[in-house]
Amino acid sequence: MKTIRQLASALCASVLVMGAAHAEQIGSVNTNFRMTGSDKVVVEAYDDPAVQGVTCYVSRARTGGVKGTLGIAEDPTEASIACRQVGPISFAAPLKQQADVFSERMSFLFKTLHVVRVVDTKRNALVYLTYSDRVVSGSAKNSVTAVPMPAGTTIPVR
Repeated sequence: MKTIRQLASALCASVLVMGAAHAEQIGSVNTNFRMTGSDKVVVEAYDDPAVQGVTCYVSRARTGGVKGTLGIAEDPTEASIACRQVGPISFAAPLKQQADVFSERMSFLFKTLHVVRVVDTKRNALVYLTYSDRVVSGSAKNSVTAVPMPAGTTIPVR
């Protein structure tokens, strides 16, 4: 019974977190033709909600076909990330040392793509990590990128 409650709690948390991600698809390429919809690699842009002037570009596979069209296909766990300064950098509030910035579902219920921001205070840089997990187990496949702060800009950390 306890395991069912834990699974239900994790599922509810995943659903709440999924709504927080706002990606703008900026491009895609077909990788595997299917009559019912091709598999693709998509590139999405995520603006960091806590750091004005930083955008992360995430590329990942999307499964096509009937299941992909209906949103019930499980996308592969591979993803790549590149975050860049795209404007003047400013902070609305001090940042946590490490925080989940974005997440987006990769399957109907159980797999989620995450982007985590880590503050490297020694080098005055923001490090972004992407990985995927499931309710029960995750994947060690990951990608990392960093955005150095311009001269004179210090990252406020709480």
